[in-house]
Amino acid sequence: METKQELVCDGCGQKASPGHMARRLQLLEWATRFRPVHIATLLLGAAAPSAEAEFFYSPEGAFAGEAVLLAGIAGLTHVDRPKEQLHIAFQRGGFFATHILECPVAEGGPVAMADLVRARLPAAIVRIRRSLRPKRVALISAALEPFAQQLRLELSDSQILLNGEKAFRLDQGNPSGEALLLGQALAAVSTREG
Repeated sequence: METKQELVCDGCGQKASPGHMARRLQLLEWATRFRPVHIATLLLGAAAPSAEAEFFYSPEGAFAGEAVLLAGIAGLTHVDRPKEQLHIAFQRGGFFATHILECPVAEGGPVAMADLVRARLPAAIVRIRRSLRPKRVALISAALEPFAQQLRLELSDSQILLNGEKAFRLDQGNPSGEALLLGQALAAVSTREG
């Protein structure tokens, strides 16, 4: 008797079809190409955006949503330049954007997202600590707020940037205002370090 086993994606913990796995590998390939050797600021979100145009490292089309906000945070105000030039400028600025869940969340809303983030967080922390080793980590998703204290404790070698006690909520409310606040916080950190 043959049983069909479901694949589970190791990048997000969701059930994984071959298409899901192919998309995850594509997103990883795009991001890895522009990963800085020394990461000054890790912009950490909860889940990868579902629209390709919102994924910062996508080589095609115009920036939209989260990608526009990340470009602004890095001071890349002329997003009409070729995308590869923007990716290189982001990389040279020491920025790297990633998500706890390396894939978009398929369904289930905020409860499913919180459960998936909770399950993937230990592996993401290990990756951040051992592989990425950023100077600072800016939390850019409201879904990460319940985990801010855990991230502070377990990523003690990195400065955790928050908006007070909350994440910079680029995924809800007034994302442009939150991006502006994060840009100001990063400028203040750079001034203190310089």
